[in-house]
Amino acid sequence: MRRIIAFVALFLSLTAFSHANALPDFTVLAEKHGASVVNISTTQAVRNESIFHQMPNLSEDDPMFDFFRRFMPPGKGQKGPRESQSRSLGSGFFISADGYILTNAHVVDAADEITVRLTDKREFPAKVIGSDRRTDVALIKIEAANLPKVTIGKPEQLRVGEWVAAIGSPFGFENSITAGIVSAKGRSLPQENYVPFIQTDVAINPGNSGGPLFNMSGEVVGINSQIFSRTGGYMGLSFAIPIDVAMDIGDQLRAGGKISRGWLGVMIQEVTRELAESFGLSKPMGALVANVDKGSPAEKAGLEASDVILKFDGKTVETSSELPRLVAAVKPGKRVAVQLWRKGAYKDVSLVVGELPDKMGRAVSSKSSKASNKLGLTLNELTEDQKRELKLSRGLLVEDAEGAAARAGVGRGDVILSVNNQDVKSLEHFNELVNQYGSGRVIALRILRGDRSLYIAIRINGK
Repeated sequence: MRRIIAFVALFLSLTAFSHANALPDFTVLAEKHGASVVNISTTQAVRNESIFHQMPNLSEDDPMFDFFRRFMPPGKGQKGPRESQSRSLGSGFFISADGYILTNAHVVDAADEITVRLTDKREFPAKVIGSDRRTDVALIKIEAANLPKVTIGKPEQLRVGEWVAAIGSPFGFENSITAGIVSAKGRSLPQENYVPFIQTDVAINPGNSGGPLFNMSGEVVGINSQIFSRTGGYMGLSFAIPIDVAMDIGDQLRAGGKISRGWLGVMIQEVTRELAESFGLSKPMGALVANVDKGSPAEKAGLEASDVILKFDGKTVETSSELPRLVAAVKPGKRVAVQLWRKGAYKDVSLVVGELPDKMGRAVSSKSSKASNKLGLTLNELTEDQKRELKLSRGLLVEDAEGAAARAGVGRGDVILSVNNQDVKSLEHFNELVNQYGSGRVIALRILRGDRSLYIAIRINGK
């Protein structure tokens, strides 16, 4: 009898343990909130002058002539540029019942037509209310009513290890749900200074971009934006824009289409352990000022190179990557208190935050060397980490492409290796090579895209 009682007790305890540690059930979340997620398809007219469509007008003496002749596909006799349709897919979600949708800026950038498809198979044309490339957030709208909007959550309450789920259209498969956990919070990514990303291990693939990240209460806590990948597919590292950041951008776009950000006018770098020791800091923290722009709010307040910014507007600056977000979040014109470490002592200063100009690069990034050029490219030199990751000794990362470059097919994330078969050594060298050629001349860029390289021909100042 005692053995029977002991067995029953053991069975009940194991059953209770099993229920307590059961995996989460996402069925209710998918059924209740799936309808608020939409598929976004875009089309763009591309005037394609790449080597795959047209033989450039090159002299037979040009070193690139034989390359284009040998690898030119059938139809090489066609004269003039060729129009084609570029199509892409993404995701989004309703934030209001009257048709406002949040998505990624890169999903709708340069699109000529945007079509939103609902889970009930209805389709609507959409217009872009505004987009912000710095945070990769866009607001679009369809004309409809009584739409199923999402509930907005609080990303600051997320805990590392917490279950989350994504709904979107990976590879065009509409209303797919994947799940995982929060891997980290407040991640800083290269060239992305204004977003404290949520890192997850939720399976995110092309087509998921712009879709919502839900917590277990069915609240949206982020917009799925980026993946870390060597192949272009999911590899266990996904990044989402916190929804409070995205909603703030969306509200500004809806109000007037202009994004206003605070600006200091400093170039900063991380405080290493060795630097902290040399400056007399008890531990490595803060943002080291490497340069102060002339006429900037920082210069007017008396900030100097070698200052370490420890607090900004009452908030502690633990790492240099935190400062751009803190500054950008302040309304221009506001006076704030800044605590510095200067030559072995604390110093408090007060400054009036300026407004980040629309055409500026990421103003407080110590690694930024952005510049636009007549091809319509905004480029950055690869960091040492990126070179190691890509196994390259050189190259320029494409941060944005418009005009002739965009029409030819160059896109964000491409790495430029050479111009007309001359290896690119630096940003300045690239501009020197391009500036050798006048308007109307075709040049060939060799780029790395994912794990393959290809040539793209661009006609300078082509319309």
